[in-house]
Amino acid sequence: AQVVESGGGWVQPGGSLRLSCEVSATIFSAYAMAWYRQPPGDQRELVAFITHRNLPNYIDSVKGRFTISRDNARKTAYLQMDNLKPEDTAVYYCNAGQLGPNYEFVPSRDGWGQGTQVTVSS
Repeated sequence: AQVVESGGGWVQPGGSLRLSCEVSATIFSAYAMAWYRQPPGDQRELVAFITHRNLPNYIDSVKGRFTISRDNARKTAYLQMDNLKPEDTAVYYCNAGQLGPNYEFVPSRDGWGQGTQVTVSS
């Protein structure tokens, strides 16, 4: 499935942004969806994923601040980011993938978009 991310930008610490991920897929509802981020000079990391049954999972550093959601009718996933911190600065990517046998998110190799830049600074 192809994805297109949008919604990034510059925000001051404590601010909010909402990222969107539009997916070109025949059966969007069958995919698990995830958001990753890649800070400058660092590796890409998984931030959150949501199962096809709408169950969310987050890394510890964003729990209570980020909310992942999905709208199957619009074939779109979202990442609401509140109380942003400078360490959240990164390029954010989404991926339409699957759940592995240990409930881990398995990304699609071909399912990466261009990403959207999020910059948190004063």
